[in-house]
Amino acid sequence: MIISRTPLRASFCGGGTDIDYFSHAEEEGGMVVSTTLQSYIHITVNKRFDDRVRVSYSKMELVDNFEDLEHELVREAMRITGITTGVEITTIADIPSRGTGLGSSSSVTVGLLNALHAFAGHHASPKQLAEEACMIEIEILNQPIGRQDQYAAAFGGINSILFTADRVEVLPLKINKNIIKRMEAEFSLVFTGLSRSASKILSETSDSLETKFKRLRLIRKQALSSINMLESGELEELGKLLANTWELKRQLSQSVSNDELDIIYDNLMNLGANGAKLLGAGGGGFFLVHGSPEFREKLLLNFGKDYKILPLRLDSYGSQIIYNAI
Repeated sequence: MIISRTPLRASFCGGGTDIDYFSHAEEEGGMVVSTTLQSYIHITVNKRFDDRVRVSYSKMELVDNFEDLEHELVREAMRITGITTGVEITTIADIPSRGTGLGSSSSVTVGLLNALHAFAGHHASPKQLAEEACMIEIEILNQPIGRQDQYAAAFGGINSILFTADRVEVLPLKINKNIIKRMEAEFSLVFTGLSRSASKILSETSDSLETKFKRLRLIRKQALSSINMLESGELEELGKLLANTWELKRQLSQSVSNDELDIIYDNLMNLGANGAKLLGAGGGGFFLVHGSPEFREKLLLNFGKDYKILPLRLDSYGSQIIYNAI
């Protein structure tokens, strides 16, 4: 049996600039600043007695030929790794794995590839896992998504990730332990209870390409600013930047927000948050919220009955094989 553990992620700034049509067209490329979380996708791969393929996730599939699998990510990961018969694959998520804005689909893809490569007796580097996950999701399945989630899940940690037409560069930020403790004390995740299709939202826009590019350039600038804020511990300023990021993000598509999300956001700000933004493509999932350590107590008191509140717990590692008994 093989078990892989792959983190989910939260992005501070730069989301949207990692999509190819922008990052490949711009000389400076795109940039996302993000961190991985101590919330994980676990993938198990176990040898079967027969040659059939069994996959268990929110549903169960048992097929004679892997080509018949409905789970596209599993099917294509099996194709790439060459493990196509005689296995049982199970996915287990710490947090609901669709529509949360935490990059769960890409974490599943990276974790699947890592586990299947290990089952085949091969070690896959973070770079290989990220590239193969992008190939599956973007090039094979034609999902209109960016590349930040795959690289965050594969590499782990707090990074600025640069995307250009010819390379992706993952640069770990230099953040001391005291700042990390403050980040975990001051940032919270608020689950709205709403879910959405990231692919659908990312494919929608009511703007001209020129207008969209203008907004994405501003979002890229915010990512650059957030690096200095994180490394110097200017977390209150970063919280305010999240609010500005959210305002720009809402202008990219009408589906990014809705009346219910706007009410939640306004209530968070009225409660004393320095800033907040919805993670992922928008439309639902988690708000990333910043406030003083005392703010979290107010958050739990006022929001805890209606919404799931999680402290931001940071992960230092990317996808790992945590059990190998072949």
